[in-house]
Amino acid sequence: MEVKPMKIEIWSDFACPFCYIGKKRFEQALSEFEHKNKVEVIYKAYQLNPNAPRVMKKSAYESFAEGHGTTVEQAKQRFAMFTENAKTVGLTYNYDIIQMTNTFDAHRIAKWANQKGKEDEITNRFMKAYFTDGLNLSDHKTLASLAVEVGLDETEALTVLSSDHYRTQVEQEMLEARQIGVQGVPFFVIN
Repeated sequence: MEVKPMKIEIWSDFACPFCYIGKKRFEQALSEFEHKNKVEVIYKAYQLNPNAPRVMKKSAYESFAEGHGTTVEQAKQRFAMFTENAKTVGLTYNYDIIQMTNTFDAHRIAKWANQKGKEDEITNRFMKAYFTDGLNLSDHKTLASLAVEVGLDETEALTVLSSDHYRTQVEQEMLEARQIGVQGVPFFVIN
């Protein structure tokens, strides 16, 4: 019996703790799937907080507490839960240094990386940069440097970032998420 190709679309945000964990779990499951060579994975842009600033002025705990109507202590407890959950798949989350900034331009770079066959690599690097390394994913020099780490050209990355390239695609993917009722990520659509 011939196995038909399968398409899996995944909406996620680089700043989503469950997305990074979910990506690792999905990759593990896919690696064990007998027909993994018949699966096409398509990453889609989503922003948990489209109004996040480009530069964070408060700690991650304070920012989360304000944005979710909780206390700093409750934010710390929540982040501790995320950190423990991340450890179950071998990830390290460092909430003391996380910079909760806007991820829109990171999504544009990911779409450019897709054209170069590097979207999966840049997605992993951006998530590690955010959760483990505490890097600002709205800073253009940081994004270009991370692109170089996965084998992409720094000058090209900076050219994309200084333009509107891939803006429409990112906006369209986020609109599509709203239209199909995505309210949380990661969100998977199969076929």
